[in-house]
Amino acid sequence: MSISPISNLKDDNTAHRIAKLREEQREMGVVTSLWRDAWIRLKRNKAAMGGIGFLLIIIILAIAAPLITPYSPEDPDFANALEPPSAEHILGTDELGRDQLTRLLYGARISLAVAILVQTVTLAIGTFFGLVAGYFGGLVDGIMMRLVDIMYAFPNFLFAVFMVSFLDPSVFSIILVLCMVGWPLPARLIRGQVLSLRSWEYIDAARVVGVSDWRIMLRHIFPNTLSVLIVQFSIGIAGVIMSEAGLSFLGIGIRPPTPTWGGMIARGREYFRAFPNLVLYPSALLGLTVLAFNFLGDGLRDALDPRLRK
Repeated sequence: MSISPISNLKDDNTAHRIAKLREEQREMGVVTSLWRDAWIRLKRNKAAMGGIGFLLIIIILAIAAPLITPYSPEDPDFANALEPPSAEHILGTDELGRDQLTRLLYGARISLAVAILVQTVTLAIGTFFGLVAGYFGGLVDGIMMRLVDIMYAFPNFLFAVFMVSFLDPSVFSIILVLCMVGWPLPARLIRGQVLSLRSWEYIDAARVVGVSDWRIMLRHIFPNTLSVLIVQFSIGIAGVIMSEAGLSFLGIGIRPPTPTWGGMIARGREYFRAFPNLVLYPSALLGLTVLAFNFLGDGLRDALDPRLRK
C-alpha cells in the first residue's frame, strides 16, 4: 500500500517535466506532434528511408515511361527478337522483339496502380467492418466477425485463383478478386483497436453529452486507428504486388500483350537457359519493390508505435 503514493508522485513529476519541456519548446518555436515525431524517428531508420528512395525512383520512372523510352510495350518487332543489351535496347528485347526496359517500366505502372487501388478499397471495407463490429459489439460483432472467419477459412491466393477462373481476364477482374480476399485482415486489425478505444474515458464523455454513435466512430475513434492503417497500407501493397504477379505468372491474371512483371517472368522462363535476362530483370525488380515496401512498413510501424516514443 505504501508503493502507490510514491508511484503517483513519480508519475506527477514525469508529467510535470514533460509539460515543462513542451512549454519550453513552444517558447522556442518548436512545434511537436505525433506525426512530426514519427517522421523524425522514421528518418533515423536507414532501411525505411532506403525503401522510400527506391520506391520514389520506381514511381517516377513508371510515370515518365513515355518520355524515357520511344518503344511500344505491346507491339512486336520480330526483326529484333531476343537481342542482347545494346545502345538501342539497354536491357535487350524479348522473344517478340519488344524492348525489355519499356515493358518493365509499363509493368511497374500496372503493378503499382493495381496494388494501390486494391489496398485503398480493402482498407475502406475493412475499416468499416472493424469500426462497426468493434464499437457496437454483441450480435452485430458476432455476425460480422463470423463473415470474416468464413473468409479466413479459404487460403487467400487459392481463393483468388478459383475466383479469377470464373471471370474475364482483365485488370478489373484482378482488382475485384484481390479486394475480395484482402479486406478481412484490416477488418480484424481495426476491430481490435476499436475494442480497446471504445472504453476510454473521452468516449464515455462523448456519449454522456449526447454525441451520436457514428460521430463518435468517425470523429473520435477512427483518427486513433490511422497509424495502424498506414502501416497496413504500406505492407499490404507488397502482398498485392506478389499476388498480382503470381496470377499473371500462372496465366490467369492480366493477359498479354499488357506488360506485367509476373507475365514477363512466366514467358521468359521458356528461354531461361539461353537468355536468363528475360527472367532476371523482372524478378529482380519485383523482389526489390516488395522488399522496399516491407522496409517502409516496418519503419512506419516502429515510428508510429507510441510505446517506442522517447
